[in-house]
Amino acid sequence: MSKCIRSAFLITILLGSDAALAQVRNLDIYWVDVEGGAATLIVSPSGESLLVDSGWEAEGRDAKRIFAVTQQAGLKKIDYFILSHYHGDHAGGIPALAKMIPIGKCFDRGDFVEPANLKWRAGYLSVCGTRRTVLNAGDKIPLKGVRVDVVTANGRVIAKPVRGGGEPNPLCATAENKPPDEAENQLMISTLFTFGKFKFLDLADLDWEKEMELACPINKLGEVTLYQAGRHGALAGAGAPGFLYAIRPQVVVVNNGPRKGLGGPSHGSPKAQTEHYERLAKIPGVEGIWQEHLSLVDQEKGHNTADDMIANFEDSKDCKGNWIEASVARDGTFTVFNSRNGFSKTYMAR
Repeated sequence: MSKCIRSAFLITILLGSDAALAQVRNLDIYWVDVEGGAATLIVSPSGESLLVDSGWEAEGRDAKRIFAVTQQAGLKKIDYFILSHYHGDHAGGIPALAKMIPIGKCFDRGDFVEPANLKWRAGYLSVCGTRRTVLNAGDKIPLKGVRVDVVTANGRVIAKPVRGGGEPNPLCATAENKPPDEAENQLMISTLFTFGKFKFLDLADLDWEKEMELACPINKLGEVTLYQAGRHGALAGAGAPGFLYAIRPQVVVVNNGPRKGLGGPSHGSPKAQTEHYERLAKIPGVEGIWQEHLSLVDQEKGHNTADDMIANFEDSKDCKGNWIEASVARDGTFTVFNSRNGFSKTYMAR
């Protein structure tokens, strides 16, 4: 065998080994504790990574926590970044994060911004202004090994159902509707990640009215496997039952803070914890609810999930910043892991 042929053969073997490795790697999803903000890191079986939102500014606290999780995941860069909308709990961390780890392509919803949020848009553009792409509903993001559908953007929802959606929703006939919320909560980017039978839905802070557009008169999304609770679990203006009970998630992850989101007031509602946790717990077929924080507004048993499934119990000043991870195999088996205590639970995507 000639030297050239031997070299080509070795390269083929090595590439084949890499391909085989990629075939057995899982899809990993990390919910970083950003104290009731949002930062969700997805690492595909190909090794490519995508971060949705960047938490608060918080003197670099949330950027450091996100960076620590990228190191846990073995990343040298973040390939894609999605900014769902220009609120400080989603956009605040990216300038500091970009100084810690390279960030590749960026995606956002466009240039309209309310005056109160100009600071957060400017911070985002300081990092992503030269390599940003504005998304529209129906677009796809090229994360290798995972299908990523943009289901809402810039005030519009997808015109056609995604794969698995399209059935009439019988809940629409009696479902409660609410008027449109403030601009940011109408305009945001919402994404659906599909990996075989497993479907993960991140609506960020999408409002009730837009949820119902996705659900009625037909359910455009179908059923999902894992749902990141809207509005950090403060469901006065989101989590419409006509939508939530149609998508029927098996597992819910709530990216709340100790005093924000699940358990805290939302749009003047005094009953956030009891009413909203119970709404999640009543989802038909729900098998597990995981929380980033115990609600310090309402700590009663039955108003929070089981202790083993809560990542943090302290107030912000003492918080360790523990994260939650879901690791998804190609056959639809997925395990949710609590970094605080090592507790995990395995599910099978329906």
